[in-house]
Amino acid sequence: MSTSIDTAFITSYEAKVHEVFQRQGSYLKDAVRLKDNVIGSTAVFQKIGKGTATTKARHGTITPMNQTHTAPSTTLADFYAGDWVDKLDEAKININERDAIASGGAMALGRKVDSQITTTLDATTQSTITLTVTSKATVLATAIEFAEAAWANDVPNDGMVYAVVTPRYWSQLMTVDQFQRSEYVGTDGLAFTQGPSIGKGRWKDWMGIKWKMQTGLPGATTATAKVFIWHKMAVGYAVAQSAGNVAGNEAVAADITWHGDRAAHFVNHMMSGNSVMIDDTGVIEGNLNDQTAIVTS
Repeated sequence: MSTSIDTAFITSYEAKVHEVFQRQGSYLKDAVRLKDNVIGSTAVFQKIGKGTATTKARHGTITPMNQTHTAPSTTLADFYAGDWVDKLDEAKININERDAIASGGAMALGRKVDSQITTTLDATTQSTITLTVTSKATVLATAIEFAEAAWANDVPNDGMVYAVVTPRYWSQLMTVDQFQRSEYVGTDGLAFTQGPSIGKGRWKDWMGIKWKMQTGLPGATTATAKVFIWHKMAVGYAVAQSAGNVAGNEAVAADITWHGDRAAHFVNHMMSGNSVMIDDTGVIEGNLNDQTAIVTS
C-alpha cells in the first residue's frame, strides 16, 4: 500500500452544529407584568396607591381615601440580531447554517429582554440587604433577612414573588439544609427538581418565593454582586404589536431574506420592548461578595 494513502482519507464531520453554551433566551419575562401588542413607542402601566380606613361619627360623612393614581411608562427600544449566510458557503457544509443563525439570534434577543428587566430591578431605591457568606449559618440568616425585607414592605406572599441569584450564591444556598433537603421544602421543592416551570425557566420554591440561578446579573463573579427579590406586579415589560411571535417568545420576530446581489440570505431577528419599574417597594436588592469560597461549615 502506498505510504501516501493518508491523503485520500475521508474527513467526517458531525452534521448537527453545536451552539456555544449560552442562556437560551429570556427567563424573566414571565416573572413580571407583561403588556404585549403595544401600539406606539410608549407603554403605560396603571398603578393605584394605598388607601387608609377611617372612622366616622353617626350620620357623619365618610372621609374619602383619595388613593393616588400614577401611570409608570416606558419607551420601547429596538434591537436586532442578524448574520449573513452565503449561498455557496452552504454548499460546502453539512449543517443547516440558517437554522443555527436563527436559533442564535432568537436566544440573543431573549437575553436582551432579561438584561432590560435586571436593569430595572437594579434601579430600586429600597435599602439593600447584605448577604453574608462566611458560614452556613450566616448564609441562612441573611437569606431569611433578604426575604423578610419583602414581607416588611407589605409585598403579598401570594405565589408571585421571585428571586434571581448568581451561580455562586446558588451554590452557597445549596449548602443550607433548609434550602435543599426534602425535610424542609418537600419533594416538589428540592433543588434538583427546580420547582415549578415558569415560561422557559424552572424555579425552586422556598419561603414562599420562587428562586432561580441566573447568569448576567450585575456584578456577578465580583466582590459587589447583586441579586434580587421582587413581586411580579412590581415590574412591567412591554412588547410592541409589530414584534410578532417566534417559538412562544412574544418579544422576538424573525425574518430570512434572500439578497441576490450578495448571493446570500440575511437571517435577522428583531424586537421592540422595554421594562419599567411599577412599584419600587416591591423590589429588594441583595449585595454580596461573589468571590467568596463556598462555605463548608
